[in-house]
Amino acid sequence: MQSSSSSASTPAAASGLVFDLGSAAGVPETHAWPGVNEYPSVESAGRDVVPVVDMGVACPDATRALARAADEWGVFLLVGHGVPREVAARAEEQVARLFVLPAPDKARAGRRPGEPTATGYGRPPLALRFSKLMWSEGYTFRAATVREEFRRVWPDGGDDYLRFWCMRAPSDVMEEYDREMRALGGRLLDLFFMALGLTDVQFATGETERRIRETWTATMHPILYPRCPEPERAIGLTAHTDSGFITLIMQSPVPGLQLLRRGPDRWVTVPAPPGALIVMLGDLFQVLTNGRFRSPIHRAVVSRERERISVPYFLCPPEDMTVAPLASALLPGRKAVFRAVTWPEYMEVKHKVFGTDAPALEMLQLQVDEEEQGERAATT
Repeated sequence: MQSSSSSASTPAAASGLVFDLGSAAGVPETHAWPGVNEYPSVESAGRDVVPVVDMGVACPDATRALARAADEWGVFLLVGHGVPREVAARAEEQVARLFVLPAPDKARAGRRPGEPTATGYGRPPLALRFSKLMWSEGYTFRAATVREEFRRVWPDGGDDYLRFWCMRAPSDVMEEYDREMRALGGRLLDLFFMALGLTDVQFATGETERRIRETWTATMHPILYPRCPEPERAIGLTAHTDSGFITLIMQSPVPGLQLLRRGPDRWVTVPAPPGALIVMLGDLFQVLTNGRFRSPIHRAVVSRERERISVPYFLCPPEDMTVAPLASALLPGRKAVFRAVTWPEYMEVKHKVFGTDAPALEMLQLQVDEEEQGERAATT
């Protein structure tokens, strides 16, 4: 539903990107998704317990836990991560304030028509690929330019801008959050390399490993999932896999993220314990690890009683980096499963298979002999 208070001359209004879902009395057909309840939803329990990795324990124990979680799920709850609670709390507070701004203010930061990957406010980029609308709204900020992005919303804020934010500019808060999350990404990368069998010396001196750490790009994508009067008919974010390397997610203490598990197919709801972050692996990390660590299919559902905020922090390769299976990820006697690809090339592949049943990663798979195929099938 579009807000009638936005100006038609703004990019967001012109693109139909400004919402007022929180006041909706029902779910209109534009937002009604068939098949939302095709598979049952289950809690994190029994065989479906979402793994937890504690970075505060001894390194070998954390590495083993991370390897199991990445192998079996491709996602886990992270505790003992070292990101101060007050930093995360300040960031969540500023994000919440972004979403309660008047529609004209949000419209100033609207995504430009024809630029689905551009920064700014509006429907999540994934939503632009579908004819149905999702029950969510979001911003996209490149972490390196978050100060400039905030100034798009408040171009003439001045002293009032600072006073409104309790004498601490939101860009300062988000820059602090960016520093903490980027540092955490580096620590996690070390654990992933160790899980692949690299020694401290190898991942400190390896050219590819070092380049990943030094050049990966970061994007923040705060998302609001408003309360929904008919959550069984709507979806906050439809099923997908992330495309990059690693996604770090801070979320409200309101569960809403779900993971698709097979045999039988069901959606497992990820818990939202205070202080925990979610670590989600992306498609290109699956390529990097030669298919050992996998990107999970996930979605976001909405609630009748409570709104939910999620702040994914995407760590991705730069556009000129060629991503291929690491030598350390190739087990003895095994060959590379995926061909090398750059970020733009992979996104083009993903766009081509959009709307089909063919996963984009299958388009990157290399031919292997029958014996190796049998071995691989036996381990999956």
